[in-house]
Amino acid sequence: MHPGLSQAERAMLDRAQRQRYKLARAPRFQPLPKDHQAAASGPLPEKSSQRRLLTLAKPPFAVRVLNNLSYGATPASIAEFNALGSSDLARLTAWVDRQLDPSTIDDGAVATRLADAEYSTLDKTLQQQWSEHVRADVEWAVRMRPGWEVQRAALVRAVFSKRQLFEVVNTFWHDHFNVMLSDYDCCPVYVHYDRDVIRANALGNFRTMLEAVARSTAMMTYLDNKSNRRSGPNENFARELLELHTFGAENYLGFMDPFDVPPCPEDPGYPIGYTDIDVYETAAAFTGWTINNNHWEFTHADKDNGAFYYHSDWHDSGPKFVLGTFIYPERPALQDGRDILDRIASHPRVAKFICRKLIRRFFTDDPPQDLVDSAAAIFRANWRAPDQIKRTLRHILLSDVAQHTWGRKNRRPFEAVAAALRALGSEWTYRLNENRSDDLNWRLGFTGHQPYDWPAPNGYPDIATAWSGASSYGMTWKILNWITETNNVAGDGKLLPILDITRAGVPVAQWTANRLVDFWCRRILGYLPKSSRVTVLRNFLAQNGDPATYVIEDTNTWSQNDFKRHYNHERIRSMVSLILMSPEFLSR
Repeated sequence: MHPGLSQAERAMLDRAQRQRYKLARAPRFQPLPKDHQAAASGPLPEKSSQRRLLTLAKPPFAVRVLNNLSYGATPASIAEFNALGSSDLARLTAWVDRQLDPSTIDDGAVATRLADAEYSTLDKTLQQQWSEHVRADVEWAVRMRPGWEVQRAALVRAVFSKRQLFEVVNTFWHDHFNVMLSDYDCCPVYVHYDRDVIRANALGNFRTMLEAVARSTAMMTYLDNKSNRRSGPNENFARELLELHTFGAENYLGFMDPFDVPPCPEDPGYPIGYTDIDVYETAAAFTGWTINNNHWEFTHADKDNGAFYYHSDWHDSGPKFVLGTFIYPERPALQDGRDILDRIASHPRVAKFICRKLIRRFFTDDPPQDLVDSAAAIFRANWRAPDQIKRTLRHILLSDVAQHTWGRKNRRPFEAVAAALRALGSEWTYRLNENRSDDLNWRLGFTGHQPYDWPAPNGYPDIATAWSGASSYGMTWKILNWITETNNVAGDGKLLPILDITRAGVPVAQWTANRLVDFWCRRILGYLPKSSRVTVLRNFLAQNGDPATYVIEDTNTWSQNDFKRHYNHERIRSMVSLILMSPEFLSR
């Protein structure tokens, strides 16, 4: 780009940068990467083996939509969806529009469920979290309780909330703006991050969310911006802001002269990507953005409440050059950072990066470029609109891709558990300090997918190859089998009412293997999978009986010499478990 700075501005910038970076001479920049132009049409190719597509039977439209846009179809949600209109598109439109307006959906039952399960920190203000869980002399479990409650409430909401699309989008933004929940310093204030930063902006404006993230106690702690000052700049937050939160690595140009960066083809008023100099200058712009943590240099009142604080003495007020824009020195408080956030939020490549990730989350690991482009146009045209994200999502979720794509995504472990609990009619509430909840939490840890606990800043991966290893599948299968077998020690009987649902759905006098397998496939999957898979399930349940005619007794007695009578209840639960482990259930 050629921003056309005056000689005085260039000299001012040169002096500031030499002082800022302690340069003895001009830096030696690298040239523009040869393959960078490819990023205009999508991300750079992954260095991994080619994936093979397994074609599955195509479920009914309602099942496809609800599995992609919610945490899993249930008999009730399918019936509600099918009652919304006279055509597939009409039903999809009505469902999406209702879900994109979550305030009109009564979700009081979930709030009551959380309260009854003794979730006690989800309504605490940031100041309460800071005083009661950070500054108070409390034991470790009390300190960490806010984050733990957010983590377990995520599953409760995924299973029981009527605002299903909102919960899916909320998890997307948590992965996008990842803060590791179990971090000792972030966990006590995680309620604020989840409720006031992510959930408050999930369907709103991306620029507003960017600033809320930048000012949040959890993010400033996690990526060290709380200690970013002119005397010792810390670039962690600035680098992740550009690389992970906005541009993506595909738009990174390396250590090249920002004055030599080509214009963006979509809008020549912006550079085609960002450089290391942009990272350093962005870090300088966010110096002084910190938190009230009783730092010894702070002298103002109420300096220890955990809230955002701008400490002007730490701010580098010199001139800066970021993303093709010259920033003059000595500007009002926060203005440097806010102008950069404006520049980022309106950038065409940022729009494409965000929209590509949204499409990937809902439909396919390989988002079609035409949908990325059309969604990005809406995202960018509305970058100042308070409902920018909602408008963009509506375009994506009503597209041809939304109506016809199926089987291109894998359920990650947490999503598989939530979908299983939904499909199997669970009324059990995941909570703290309860044996089965602690067991499930421990087992989720082995899958590598406890909510909000990815240690790196890039968030949980959202492509099939990341979750297709033997260990990931094995641990997911184990946890799905466990929830069908385990006792609910906090209540009566098993964790899931599999036998009660079976009795209600199929008269006991008609318990043949064929009928039971068909009933449970339709209950869990919403349809019958291909005949070869159904035959395997029927033969397993029938054992040495005839799948079509032999009536399985409603007993659970031992009968080693006649397997069709041997532990019938256990065999029914195992058949249900096998359906949960199937490609049909673990795909969406």
